[in-house]
Amino acid sequence: MIGTLVNTAAIILGGFIGMIFKKNLPEKYVNIYFQAIGIFTIMLGVKMGFGMNNPLIVVLSLACGGLCGEYLKLEERTENLSNKFKRVLHAKNEQFTEGFITATLLFCMGSMSVIGAIEEGFGRTSDILLTKSIMDGFSAILLASAFGSSVLFASISVLLYQGIITLFVYLFARDIPNEYIVAITAVGGILLIGLGINILKIKNLKIVNLLPSLVFICLFLFVYRFLVTLQY
Repeated sequence: MIGTLVNTAAIILGGFIGMIFKKNLPEKYVNIYFQAIGIFTIMLGVKMGFGMNNPLIVVLSLACGGLCGEYLKLEERTENLSNKFKRVLHAKNEQFTEGFITATLLFCMGSMSVIGAIEEGFGRTSDILLTKSIMDGFSAILLASAFGSSVLFASISVLLYQGIITLFVYLFARDIPNEYIVAITAVGGILLIGLGINILKIKNLKIVNLLPSLVFICLFLFVYRFLVTLQY
């Protein structure tokens, strides 16, 4: 888990640097930055989404994932957790929760997170996550300059998300078909499109409630592959 640990440290370091810059950064520069990052996030999501091979399964996964997330009140629980962090830190930033959710999704939804964690789980290489660490470190500087200390807590999300994938692969997975990675990336791309819409303040979408879609896409793809195998 060297790559994940370095990735976590890079986000924390970048977050602290960004918090220093935050004191001297005019609001107009913060606004234009978010316009740029919002547009970029949408375009990144579109690129990731174009890789989908089974659109019907992706749509079904998003629908079921959204219903599951709504039932479990994931968005509400995440906001409550973020507010607890905010109270502990005595933070006065009104965008604390938004910053935590935005940073977490940006750092975790990319294909590099999944592929890099899987590569580490197989004991092959940490290069992907080390490269991602550099990218996330610079992103954390910009995000923390706008959202403040909430970005630091996104490092916990990265540590848990990538760490769990790495541990699961190390313990249980002998080989993971590329089809699963492509499907997870496609769903993650769609979630990033929604995140970009939120960043641009076009509409407030409950992206956190859609996160179970990442589990459903694997489940439905497994069933689909099993049914195809039965035909032959």
